[in-house]
Amino acid sequence: MEITGRLTRDAVVAKTAKDRQVVNFSIAVNDTYKTKDSTEVKKIVTFIDCSYWLSAGIAQWLKKGTMVELFGRIGVNSYLSSEGKAAGSLTFHTSNIKILIFASDTQPVQSGNFSAKENKKEEPDDLPF
Repeated sequence: MEITGRLTRDAVVAKTAKDRQVVNFSIAVNDTYKTKDSTEVKKIVTFIDCSYWLSAGIAQWLKKGTMVELFGRIGVNSYLSSEGKAAGSLTFHTSNIKILIFASDTQPVQSGNFSAKENKKEEPDDLPF
């Protein structure tokens, strides 16, 4: 599955009991539609909690306001609220992150695709151009 949205807060790296690292963040997905027989535009915002287990290094780039395109699978968490009512939340188990716009930028990024298969660091060229 593929979703695109903006981070609602900075990403946080957490450690599990078995010393595995996970990057946790949340995105907002915006959608609009017009109701039947009306010109009024309705706006819907869906908040999705996301996790990325493949590399904790990406967390430094995932700041509030960053627009990302995520690939992975969606899940649902159900629980009882503090008032005893049934509640739920969407989760997205991310396998690939593509940064479209950094939080302080206004232009799309040429390359910002992060996946487990692309962990190679390129050496800079010594050429002056």
